[in-house]
Amino acid sequence: MKGPYYADLSVIGMKGCEQFAAQVDYYLKDWRRHGGEGSFLVDVDCPRFGTGEAKALLHESLRGHDLYIICDMFNHGVTYKMYGQEVPMSPDDHYADLKRIIAANAGKARRVSVIMPMLYEGRQHKRSGRESLDCAIMLQELVNIGVTNIITFDAHDARVQNAIPLSGFDDVRPTYQMIKALVRNVPDISLDKEDIMIISPDEGAMARCMYYSSVLGIDIGMFYKRRNYSVVVNGRNPIEAHEYLGRDLSGKDAIIVDDMISSGESLIDVAVQLKEKGAKRIFAFATFGLFTDGFDKFDKAYSEGVFDKIFTSNLVYRRPGLTDRDWYVEVNMCKYVAYIIDTLNHDETISGLLNPVKRIQKLLDNHKKKQPSQIKMEFDD
Repeated sequence: MKGPYYADLSVIGMKGCEQFAAQVDYYLKDWRRHGGEGSFLVDVDCPRFGTGEAKALLHESLRGHDLYIICDMFNHGVTYKMYGQEVPMSPDDHYADLKRIIAANAGKARRVSVIMPMLYEGRQHKRSGRESLDCAIMLQELVNIGVTNIITFDAHDARVQNAIPLSGFDDVRPTYQMIKALVRNVPDISLDKEDIMIISPDEGAMARCMYYSSVLGIDIGMFYKRRNYSVVVNGRNPIEAHEYLGRDLSGKDAIIVDDMISSGESLIDVAVQLKEKGAKRIFAFATFGLFTDGFDKFDKAYSEGVFDKIFTSNLVYRRPGLTDRDWYVEVNMCKYVAYIIDTLNHDETISGLLNPVKRIQKLLDNHKKKQPSQIKMEFDD
């Protein structure tokens, strides 16, 4: 039995998040307002001037409310006009709008929490030269303008929270939802250690891969990237080769786990090598599917049998046409986000939501018993 609410609940879905926020609102209304009347969504605008400058407008008072702002820093599908030209919104534009909305609230809300699934500048989390620490600066800036909690998913490096040691920062991993989606979409999958392996595409992904390996009780293999540090291309040292470390893959399925798919070159290269090493079927789990260079290389690789399925969440913008691909499976996170908001609004711990081991074990037990109907469980889409 949950306790009283911390304060009246309000949810803002920023530009590009309207559909996601509407689904979150649907679950919150279903749980709290069984008649389905009203909404927890707040009516806001961020209109632009002809120069590209903007302002935020709140169309209702949030005084004393518990406010949750859902934002997607990487939704380039949202555009605005600047000097008569249609311009896609960059992460910088989205971040500026987030600060405008917080500023428009003017400190009236009792508590402000930001749900930023993919951290703005999350890949610029450490300094390896004369570089800016953009993610750390962003976190400090949000805290300084009144944000109490920052909730993100599968942070590239969660240690960036050290920039705000006295403020709320939760890094959520969609492990359970990914495994559930795999079991549902590939019903003949065997999650026995003799039949499948977890694969880390690089050193940076080892921590999340070790978690999958531990909760599933299966072995892990790893690739490490050999880079050319004498050359810089698009701000990065190019990868010359992926080298494999791990057990024999002959006849086994493989799950490549990473936080994001950007261009996809590394993922496809790893999948090709896994096939050459005898892997049977290859699946990929990535919380964020950016597909920055489009889908052509994925379509080609899929048609050549390089991989079987790619699973990504709906936490960030999906390029048009992605959901039509035979090789793509969307992992819906709306209900999970609604659970997080509902729990925090009751001022209760979300530790149980962040640690899904019991739910994963129940899912695995049902799958081993070949009872797919029982897989419909607590966090169904």
